[in-house]
Amino acid sequence: MLRVGLTGGIGAGKSTVANRLAEHGAVLIDSDLLAREVVERGSKGLAEIVAAFGEDVLAADGSLDRPALAAKAFADDEARKKLNAIVHPRVGARTAELMAAAGPDAVVVHDIPLLVENGLAPAYHLVIVVDAPVETRVRRLVEARGMAEADARARIRAQATGEQRRAAADVWLDNGGAADVVLAEVDALWADRLVPFEANVRLGRPRPPRSPKVAPYDATWPAQAERLLTRIRLAVGERAVRADHIGSTAVPGLAAKNIIDLQVTVPELADAEALADTLTAAGFPAAGGEWVDDPQDGGEPWPKRVHIGGDPGRAVNLHVRSLETPAWRLALLFRDWIRAHPGERDAYAEVKLRLAAEHAEDGTTEPYTDEKQTWVNAAFTRAETWAAHTTWTP
Repeated sequence: MLRVGLTGGIGAGKSTVANRLAEHGAVLIDSDLLAREVVERGSKGLAEIVAAFGEDVLAADGSLDRPALAAKAFADDEARKKLNAIVHPRVGARTAELMAAAGPDAVVVHDIPLLVENGLAPAYHLVIVVDAPVETRVRRLVEARGMAEADARARIRAQATGEQRRAAADVWLDNGGAADVVLAEVDALWADRLVPFEANVRLGRPRPPRSPKVAPYDATWPAQAERLLTRIRLAVGERAVRADHIGSTAVPGLAAKNIIDLQVTVPELADAEALADTLTAAGFPAAGGEWVDDPQDGGEPWPKRVHIGGDPGRAVNLHVRSLETPAWRLALLFRDWIRAHPGERDAYAEVKLRLAAEHAEDGTTEPYTDEKQTWVNAAFTRAETWAAHTTWTP
């Protein structure tokens, strides 16, 4: 099962995206519909709302008068928190029931307006954010929902900012224009990313090998890495000592293959074995199910587990290393040392670009990586000298 979080500000048009995904076959769980269900007339949820906000939030037929409740619940933060404390636990319980009922090969799309506000992004394999300009959203709320403009703007201000949503978004859909534009993007997203991502997770299938291609530094790489790390930390919990962004994409200004390298450090090698299924279920299938040796100059091999991100839209290498070998520390040392030495960073970039050109037709990164390791091994010596001089520790 692939869990997709769908969110966006009020008036951004999430329902347009949600309905299209449902047409393609996604199992849609609509939090707004569930929020209505749990406070239907005669429900315990509605009784608790009346007790908290007064009888005047009821319509003449005993159902919830939503505009009356909104006028009270969105007046200030405390009132909104009071409402959320009543509704959210009930919606959460019903959501869990619906997810449990979905098939093992389902793409479950959870339409949840407050995904960002409630810090829920790490619970999903992928987060889609639907956005539109504020003025467009206000106009939609006034014209389509009959909301007063002041109320519309208050509701928008009470939700997450655009910057907060961007930080959580794996996919950003601009729904400020014609509907057919965003629908075409959704169609491509379904076919090219969601369907193969689900299959990769279910089958434990890593992405296929490819030739090395070095790209200019992308300033969004650290934010992308952090989104992935939040999912990994949630999945592994206390079984890991730490989880870090490593490798070239973790070094500002360094050209790199557009592959995010992450590292999970565990106490013992047996822990890396034990986490294999957990990481696969979290969206990072094990690469071949075998131990891999970290490259080094002679000596005993340093085994690790490698997991490959199953998302076709974001290449990830996840290295699971143990405190029993020095490799976890060297990965962090190399990252911090090269960050502190722009000259070494630029020299490394030249090596990478040259080798990528030489191995552009290989169909795999292995020869490129093997040759690059010669420079890296020599750099380890210089990095250790720096660490001793600066008393660096991980």
